[in-house]
Amino acid sequence: MISTHEKSSTPGVLPWWSSNRGFGVLAALTGLVAFIASGILVLERLELYKNPDYVTSCDFSPWVSCGTVMKSWQAALFGFPNPFIGIVGFAIVITVGMAMLSGAKFAKWYWLGFQLGITFAMGFIIWLWSQALYDINALCLYCMVVWAMTIPLFVHTTARNIIHGVLPAGAGLKKFAAEWSWVITVVLLLVTAASIMARFPNAFFG
Repeated sequence: MISTHEKSSTPGVLPWWSSNRGFGVLAALTGLVAFIASGILVLERLELYKNPDYVTSCDFSPWVSCGTVMKSWQAALFGFPNPFIGIVGFAIVITVGMAMLSGAKFAKWYWLGFQLGITFAMGFIIWLWSQALYDINALCLYCMVVWAMTIPLFVHTTARNIIHGVLPAGAGLKKFAAEWSWVITVVLLLVTAASIMARFPNAFFG
């Protein structure tokens, strides 16, 4: 798993987040916040199992209601509550981040596996976003926290792997990844927030 020699072909001065320490901080922080949100969702789901009339801590209105979302079939796509996937997945992200902060270097095959996992997470939250907005018609606050952490994690994992040659790319794409990752992250977060506010204006503007 751990390699002391990671081959890379990088453009000029690397952005701070693509270094071992920088990416370690990014992974550990985003993973920790998403892990906590997933853990809260698991606890809330267990309470609903015990008491179907339980009111979750983020049932604020008809539009922002974790309970409504948790009772939908989409909340247990694989036969068990989705947050269990988050607990396991984000625990791995935290471990990778802390290992990098400790000086660990991972082999190319490990980064490819990590990329696959993060890409799955991004695809999953896009699907959950579409279901919440256009099928369930309700928002889950803690779910949105997970979305907000997954977006920068996906963008910067992909950019980091492009810059370091894990994903094949030319010099132009590497330069683009190094310079525009934060812009892409902010745009995706803003588009997500705008879509939510446009779909549920009453939840934000009364």
